[in-house]
Amino acid sequence: MPPTISIVDDDLAVLDAVSMLLIAHSHDVACFSSAETFLDAEVKPGCVVSDVRMPNVTGMDLLRRMRARGDERPVILLTGHGDIEMAVQAMKLGAHEFLEKPFDDHRLLECIGDALRVSASASADGEIVRLTEGRYSLLTDRQRDTMKLLVRGMANKQIAIELGISPRTVEIHRTWVMNKMAAKTLADLVRMGLQLKLI
Repeated sequence: MPPTISIVDDDLAVLDAVSMLLIAHSHDVACFSSAETFLDAEVKPGCVVSDVRMPNVTGMDLLRRMRARGDERPVILLTGHGDIEMAVQAMKLGAHEFLEKPFDDHRLLECIGDALRVSASASADGEIVRLTEGRYSLLTDRQRDTMKLLVRGMANKQIAIELGISPRTVEIHRTWVMNKMAAKTLADLVRMGLQLKLI
């Protein structure tokens, strides 16, 4: 599914102009005349281009709410009254870019291209983490205990003492962990442990 660029602006003239520009460059676009309608809509992979100054829910509020609910899509904020303080605040909140109106079409397209690359990379990373989490959920409690100690660098004998089981049993659990997690090496397993925040 191609990425969608969600445009959020209460100024319908800007909404039309930006959407027409993006459609002309073969992008899939979804238009919203308020932050509320955008927040109520289905989350589509891609990026968001939002005005800052909107009634009720501003672009900054929109960014805060997206991050609060785990929506990590890159957000490009547009404003007609930008200032350094607002730009700094937007960046602290995790805005991808901050553009002042009237903006240069080429600059906006450049920012969107960059945001979509970031989004695709984050989406791929997220898929890897979900796959790892799915495999981890299939481990037994004892296998999880073994994996947690393995990725922290403990040897089989130390794990045996820690868990009150024999080294031979640890070896069996270790084999199951490596197989179920599809880890070819201990380094692979450590990387997975980092993804799962076990370390």
